[in-house]
Parts: sequence; C-alpha cells; structure tokens
Amino acid sequence: MILIRGGTFRMGSDRHYREEAPVHRVTVDPFWIDRTPVTNRQFRAFVKATGHVTFAEISPDPKDYPGALPHILYAGSLVFAPPLRPVDLRDWSQWWSFLKGADWRHPYGPKSNINTLDDHPVVHVAYSDALAYALWAGKDLPTEAEWEFAARGGLDGAEFAWGDELAPGGKHIANTWQGRFPQENLSSDGFERTSPVTAFPPNGYGLHDMIGNVWEWTSDWWCAQHEADAARPCCIPENPRGGREANSYDPCQPNIRIPRKVLKGGSHLCAPNYCRRYRPAARHAEPIDTSTSHVGFRCVIRERSKS
Repeated sequence: MILIRGGTFRMGSDRHYREEAPVHRVTVDPFWIDRTPVTNRQFRAFVKATGHVTFAEISPDPKDYPGALPHILYAGSLVFAPPLRPVDLRDWSQWWSFLKGADWRHPYGPKSNINTLDDHPVVHVAYSDALAYALWAGKDLPTEAEWEFAARGGLDGAEFAWGDELAPGGKHIANTWQGRFPQENLSSDGFERTSPVTAFPPNGYGLHDMIGNVWEWTSDWWCAQHEADAARPCCIPENPRGGREANSYDPCQPNIRIPRKVLKGGSHLCAPNYCRRYRPAARHAEPIDTSTSHVGFRCVIRERSKS
C-alpha cells in the first residue's frame, strides 16, 4: 500500500459531464491505499480462505426484480462484446450482454478462464463482493474524495492523472480505448481488454491503474452532482440505511429500488467518442447488484483507523 498524506484539493470538473460539477475544495485525512487494483490472484486467496460466493454466482431473488420473467433470472454477469458494425451509442445493449455463467473465474463467459490472468484486476465483482474482500483484508473501500485525491497524484486541477494531454508524445499512459467505440478497437496501447495492473506507469503517488483498465468501486452513494460546500471534509460514509442511499436510486427505473454507488477511474472501454471518463474527476453510477467485465476495486486503510 502507499501512504497518501492527505490535504485539500479541487474535486470535480466544470468542463465535462454535468455530474462532475461543481468544482469544490475538499480536505482528506491521511490514508493508505492499495498500489494496484485487487488482482485475480489476490481475490482467489480471499475466496479460498473464506469460501465467499460472489453476487454473479447466485441466482437472483424474484422479489428484488418485480415484473421479471422467472426464466431470465439466472446467475451471470454483464460482458462486453463489440458489435460488427456502427450502432446507436445511446443503446448500451448493443455491446453489453448478460451471460449465464460469467463471473470472476470466467470473465468472458462459462468457457473462459483466468489461468493466465493472475496479475489482471479481478472483475465481475458487485459492491458486496468488494466490501467483503476489504473487510477480510482488514481494510475498507475508499470514499470518492479519497479515491480522486489519490488518482490526481499531486497534480491538483490537471485534466488527467499525468497532466493535461491524453497521450503525451503519442504515448498511451493508461489502458483505454483507441478507435471508434464500440466496433473498432485499434488496441494501440497493446491491450484489447484488461491488462496486468502494473503494465502502465504509476502516477505521482506511485499508484498504478488509477485511470483506465477497470472502473473501481467507492463507498459513496451516488448523487447527481457534487455539493458545493467550501472545504467540505471527506468523512467515512454514513450508515447504509441513511438518507443518501434513498437519493441514489435510478429515477428511470422507479419500480426497481436498487441503490447505486460511485465508480471512479474509467476503464479500457472509455474512448474519445464515448465515455470520456479516463480522468480523475470522472464518476459513474453503478447499482450495487451489478457486476461487469470492466469493474474492479482497490482498498484503503485510514490513519485514524490504525491508531
């Protein structure tokens, strides 16, 4: 883990997606954070020690999904599959499929495996899986502010975690998408899907993959925009039954009350023509019951928790 000494920084962005605004000053206390996302090797050790069964390996409870037909409620997870031709970018179902038997051991479906992916980030983990690992390891999941402060690597206000140019000198600094998403993947960075967690240079704090490769869970409930409080302190998240959970639901699905958490960092599927979220300020809402082939996590230990 890497010690982040804390401080005050400008969180968010006023130049991109509206959910990143407004820019506001936030103070974070010192904390330790994993140098890389949790890998398949590390997650396998957790499962071996605890017998943990991930959310993607359990058949859904029909009571949680009113109106869903019983025959489509099976264990599985969302897997990215590029379409063969240009599609409507407003319809994510054109490149995401819920595959039966897809899980952390089988990232691309039941016939796939992770035999050669020990150093790749674990994927197909729902929020409960990430939290269970963190607690087993004597750690926690980062708040959104902690995560963003660490991702910036000391470059307060910079566009990217390494400066203000996406590919300085034509060099790719993170595992993102090159080409026309979702049908054209040029793989100019050397990877078509996930990459080993130290394949790209670390940021100014020595942290790898804070941008790209996989999205990462944080402990904060989703809200449509940042609060504009001056010097708003970063604090340990409130009880999950608190008021912010109620505001995290998707208003487009009023009958399915699944709360959402904040994801950070973007992934290998973020492209200039779609989801330009390969930036520290970027954020995304993810239902806590959802796992995909491009979402993982890393953990923190807070200094005050150690004392």
